[in-house]
Parts: sequence; C-alpha cells; structure tokens
Amino acid sequence: MIEARNLTKDYGDKRAVDDLSFTVRPGVVTGFLGPNGSGKSTTIRLILGLDAPGGGDATVNGKHYRDHPAPLHEVGALLEARSVHSGRSAYNHLLSLAQTHGIPRGRVDELIDFVGLHDVADKRVGQFSLGMGQRLGIASALLGDPSTLILDEPVNGLDPEGIHWIRNVLKSLAAEGRTVFVSSHLMSEMSLTADQLIVIGRGRLIADTSVDEFVRQASGKLVRVRSPRAAELSVLLAAPGVTIGETDEDGLLEVNGLSPAEIGDAASEHAIPIHELTPLQASLEEAFMTLTRDEIEFKPLVDVEKKDEVAA
Repeated sequence: MIEARNLTKDYGDKRAVDDLSFTVRPGVVTGFLGPNGSGKSTTIRLILGLDAPGGGDATVNGKHYRDHPAPLHEVGALLEARSVHSGRSAYNHLLSLAQTHGIPRGRVDELIDFVGLHDVADKRVGQFSLGMGQRLGIASALLGDPSTLILDEPVNGLDPEGIHWIRNVLKSLAAEGRTVFVSSHLMSEMSLTADQLIVIGRGRLIADTSVDEFVRQASGKLVRVRSPRAAELSVLLAAPGVTIGETDEDGLLEVNGLSPAEIGDAASEHAIPIHELTPLQASLEEAFMTLTRDEIEFKPLVDVEKKDEVAA
C-alpha cells in the first residue's frame, strides 16, 4: 500500500505538489494521470525518497522507502528506463542489482526470459532501442518480487505486442494482491489497464475514483434519441437544464440533461415512437480532457481549431 498525506514540494517559487493526499491499495491497478507539469513525476520521487517533501509524508507498506532494509523486495520502481550504464550488458545490469540484495542468478535468468530479452542479454544497453530499454527497466522493477510496483510510463517505446504484454502483466500482479501504481499519458491504454484512478493537476488532487465513475462524471446525461417524430419530441423535452442538439441525420437528436428513462417515459406518455435510445459515454481520454481543462499548465499559443484562420 502507498499512502501520501498532505505532500507538498516547492522548487524555488514554483509549487510542484500542493497538499496532496491519496492511498493506493493492493489488488487493483491504479492509474496516475495528470497533464504535463502536473507534478506526477515529483510525487513519485517523493514516494521513493528521491526528493524530500517540504511538507507532509509518504510511506510504502507502512514505512518510508529508506527505512526498508531490503527495498527491492518491497518496492519495484521504474522512473527512467534509460538511466543504466550504457556499457553494461542487460544481464550484468540485473546481476549487479541482484547482488545488492542477495538475489540469486536464477532470478536474473528468469526475468531476462520473462521480459523477452534472452537474445540480447549480453548486448550493451547503450545499443538498445527504447522498447528494449523499457523491458529492461520492467525487469529491474520486478527483480526482488516486490509487493508494490511504481511504474512511470512503462509502455513508452513498446510495440503493440509489448503493450499487450505489459498490460496483462500488471493485471496479473494486481490479481495476486500486489499494489500496482502506473503513470501514463496513454488514455486508451489506461482505460484497458487501470481499475482505479488518481488524477492531479498543478500538484493538487482532482479525482480519486474508479475508471467507470470518472468517465460517468464527465459524461453527464447525454443520450442519443432516434424517432420519426423527432421535431415533436424535441419540443416536448425542452426544459431548463436540458439541451437538445440536432444532427445531420434525420430523426436523430442528442439530448443532454435527461436520462434515457426520463426521455422514454415522456415519449410513451405522448405516444411518440422511439427507434433508438442510447446513453452516450465519454471515452477516458475525453473525460480526462474535460476534467483537467483548467489545470493545463503548458498550453499552445494558437488553438488547433483556429490554426487555419491564423494561417489565412
């Protein structure tokens, strides 16, 4: 379990983490999301004791990271996969880590095979592709068979097969009762991998909830309605707090502010036939963009939708 309580961190006059509190529990994959500059990497560094907080505290499995006598057995972390001596082979890199904790060579051999680096185990890491470096970083995190995993952008550089592989690995580790905390910018992948979400912006907590609830919160009440008497239905549904958008397709409306049941009941009461009644749910990416819109620190100077006007 990871616990952050009122974490605060300043760099000069910039507050990177602002009174941040959350708990990452075992048994589920918890995604850690936020726009660029939101404080995700700083938060992870605070949890691992790489930076000292200006206020608050963070513990892993009930202790500060530095207080674990054999930390690789408690916490496996991937922050920057390429921070490896470029002249070492993948095998020797893992072996040197293993020897600091009395981990046998057999475990190194096992992980080399597990992450798919058997054919390049003796190759210098400086010659690795980004994806190969990621696999080595994942192997390093798993080396001590830890109960807690903290991975920052683990799918970065992986091909589709590798992404599918790490997704299944993370889910299986969580199913074993481990704590799995994963930071990523790939919303489509998080929607397939994570069960819970912790979302921050400008160093502050925005959401600590399940993926389903996060998406539902952003989706609101948006329903697609198809009827041969759409114009009549539109007039019937009009009310304060309800917006009705017409589409290019005849007989199709998008109603925001009423549930499917409320729309269906109103149509039935006036004998208006309904051919479709579909609640529309935002994707995780759309939900993330909606709920973090005001927390983006680095914005383009020109809106993408207006770039053609500027160019003209």
